[in-house]
Amino acid sequence: MNTFTPRPQRGLRQRLNRGVSLIEVLVVIVLFSFGLIGMVGLQARAVQFSVSAEDSSRAALLANEIVSAMWGANSINLSAAELTAWDTRVGDAANRGLPNGTGAVVVAGNVATVTITWRAPHEPATTVHRYVTQVQIP
Repeated sequence: MNTFTPRPQRGLRQRLNRGVSLIEVLVVIVLFSFGLIGMVGLQARAVQFSVSAEDSSRAALLANEIVSAMWGANSINLSAAELTAWDTRVGDAANRGLPNGTGAVVVAGNVATVTITWRAPHEPATTVHRYVTQVQIP
């Protein structure tokens, strides 16, 4: 007579192996999720640095714009209308200006100091960026 006797240890081992495989898969998914969250955080910081660099470059271009007007007029003293129009352009973020931007030109003797300040919308009110340049026209 052929009698079949099941081996209880073998079934238990297979179920245990399946359980271990499931735990391994869950651990891998958790680790992969942490990696993805880290990558998203790095991408967000990279975008912030890129926007900050773009704003700094735009500040330099806006300062160059008013300095070019001074060189064109061959004088560091510009009319109030020119300075007001330039300051308005600095603060107009929708039209190639800076967010929360202001521009100022201070003339002392034969040197004009051009100061541009701005603050990005996502930054706290205490964080202010500043670009300063001086020009002397002989």
